[in-house]
Amino acid sequence: MNDTTVTLVGNVATAVEYRDTATGGVARFRFAVSARRWDREKGLWSDGPTSFYTVSAWRSLGANLAASVSVGEPLVVHGRLRVREDERDGQRKTFVDVAALAVGHDLSRGTAAFRRAARTESRSEFRSDPRSEPWADPRAEPGSEPVSDAGGGRGTLWDGGRDAGPEPGPEPARDPWAAAASDAGTEQSIRLVTVP
Repeated sequence: MNDTTVTLVGNVATAVEYRDTATGGVARFRFAVSARRWDREKGLWSDGPTSFYTVSAWRSLGANLAASVSVGEPLVVHGRLRVREDERDGQRKTFVDVAALAVGHDLSRGTAAFRRAARTESRSEFRSDPRSEPWADPRAEPGSEPVSDAGGGRGTLWDGGRDAGPEPGPEPARDPWAAAASDAGTEQSIRLVTVP
């Protein structure tokens, strides 16, 4: 499918509305994007016309968005663009919607503190069957260990022993980023972590 994907930088214009639906939760809000232009006569930046978009985010993105975003906050929204026309009050109107794929705070205008969301039961139940993992051997029995190639590499038997991609990261219990995030919630000082 040929979707038009866009990345928008702007501000949250309305409160985030979150609703549970039969297909999963959805969060919706209006997003204002203003062009900034340099005015040579005045010697300063000025706002150009403002475009408004209705942004919707489904499932875990929607739930995390509703818990993290307030009116007026600067965001970067990446998603699929959809333009639709509708007739209201006898006039034809055009609406521009974005189905969000990723949303984050615009860190060029402030700071943010990331907190990893707790996994839900339904997600862990889905992952409990090793055959549901994208790298699982389709011939493996449920509960058995993955089959590796004879060369001791990371590839599996079903991919002919070729490199199956990057190894999965550390388990959540030993994840250094998760540990640092939990430590940051209890400490009052700010730590700078550099990675070589």
